[in-house]
Amino acid sequence: MPSNKSVVYLKHPTEFPVVGEHLAVQTNTDFKPVLKDGEVLTRNLVFSLDPYMRGKMRDAGKGSYSAAFEIGKALDARGVAEVIESKNAKYPVGSIIHAFVGWEEYTVLPDLPTTRIIPGARETNLPLSSYVGVLGMPGLTAWASLKDIGKPKKGETIFISAAAGAVGQLAGQLCKAWGLTVIGSVGSDDKVEYLLKEVGFDAAFNYKTKSAQDALKELAPQGIDIVNYENVGGSQLEAALDHLNNFGRIIACGMISQYNTREPYGIKNLMHVVSKRLTMRGFIVADFQDQYFADFFKGVRELLLSKQIVYRVDEAQGIDKAPEAFVGMLRGKNFGKAVVHVADL
Repeated sequence: MPSNKSVVYLKHPTEFPVVGEHLAVQTNTDFKPVLKDGEVLTRNLVFSLDPYMRGKMRDAGKGSYSAAFEIGKALDARGVAEVIESKNAKYPVGSIIHAFVGWEEYTVLPDLPTTRIIPGARETNLPLSSYVGVLGMPGLTAWASLKDIGKPKKGETIFISAAAGAVGQLAGQLCKAWGLTVIGSVGSDDKVEYLLKEVGFDAAFNYKTKSAQDALKELAPQGIDIVNYENVGGSQLEAALDHLNNFGRIIACGMISQYNTREPYGIKNLMHVVSKRLTMRGFIVADFQDQYFADFFKGVRELLLSKQIVYRVDEAQGIDKAPEAFVGMLRGKNFGKAVVHVADL
């Protein structure tokens, strides 16, 4: 391996990142790693692109739940990789692992608690992208937050924003299986069609052609019974607050509409939280790892293998395509879970 192509972080953005200015593809033509005890060298196969990564594009002095990207180094992501050299007995050569890898072809990994071997990864019919999507962090996000915060009951109604994305499409299918009415918002007509015809939502709308306020008035005349699975924030959150019924629960998963602006949207109707006795709770998916991961992985894997759920992936091909795919995801151009395919197993 004389070279290692990677996506390097160059500069902190204040709005949407610009390829070439804030991140760029570079190649190390003299890549000759020497492993220390406990380290492994991986050949990266696929890695995830997620909205939370925009929050890592900041000065390291600004605290957050996730460490900032380092200027001049490869960005990192949850990924699936093959161990090709090892000085760690837990991960012998040939192991297929889920780990935080670089946006690069090869990564030298220290011994971290977040690294785990994926059992049966070579034999399964599931694509490797499943382990960073429906069976990975986004899937656990949907499953655990519904169980722990949403507490859905049969007959209730849920509104899901960014409903064709990594989290939303699974959350909607779980809620349908549990007997809820599911309404989703997306950013294009083809995504609306996907939710209605393939995923099985009861209703969906394109927020670019119809406001959330008008759509919820039409699609949920009795109000949102329990949960607004909040991924977008801004005007969609404001509309949801207007339509939530008393004692509604808001699962605050993310607010992607606010990640790339210098002028955050000011929510004007937060008094509904008081008058309707709403519960609004944010979370970090790691909060749920120990309690929910085993049941989530077993349950969703069975649903996937039996084809009881569908899960769309938007896969960029190769390291060179990763920067544009990332910025496209932030702009809502992806259709499904955004991932980058680096190499075949």
